[in-house]
Amino acid sequence: MRLVLFDIDGTLVPGASSEARFARYLWDQGALGMRQLLAFAWFCLRYFPRYGRHVMQKNKAYLSGHTKAEIAALARDFVATRLSYALYTPALERLRAHQAAGDRVALLSGTPQFIADALAESLDVTHSHASLCATRGNVYTGAPPLRHPYGPTKIDAARALARETGLSLDRAVAFGDSITDAHLFRAVEEAVAVQPDKRLSEAADGAGWEVLLDRMTAPGTHDHQDLSR
Repeated sequence: MRLVLFDIDGTLVPGASSEARFARYLWDQGALGMRQLLAFAWFCLRYFPRYGRHVMQKNKAYLSGHTKAEIAALARDFVATRLSYALYTPALERLRAHQAAGDRVALLSGTPQFIADALAESLDVTHSHASLCATRGNVYTGAPPLRHPYGPTKIDAARALARETGLSLDRAVAFGDSITDAHLFRAVEEAVAVQPDKRLSEAADGAGWEVLLDRMTAPGTHDHQDLSR
């Protein structure tokens, strides 16, 4: 049994990120009002000096005022009605193959934890490690996330998952799509670049990492996947 780490955005979900899709879903549901929009804009102004070009990745202020229970319920419906239609077939097939082989699959992503949890539940995946959005009590605030696995910090998250599962990171498999995943790729036994960006594709060539690429299907045009096992 090995630990198998799957990135979400760009790996399991091609095209627009799962969080961007969720924000659109909230808008369609009438769950984004003036309070959330103003909080989102203020975050950009306030935290740009700290985060620079990464400020949008850190901005979770669109959740302001919503309870954790509300967002969790909305995330489950979002995954069931929308995100399940966006999964990348070759990556999903590999995930299912690892499950069938008895490996321990985990989702490791910078997307919010409530999205990762809902997707993990739908895929019968027992472990997920993603961004923790700031709350006060049970209500989301406009503060930066408490945890945001990205780039080198994904290695820390992967180590946490290894401890949680009791499996070795040295023997793990990692799936990712971005050059920022290369930090994690170098820490595991087997790496798979899924529809990689240019820099990761070049790194994969040099390191001998597997590249998973479906040239016959454009991102965002995949058929709906049956999430049941």
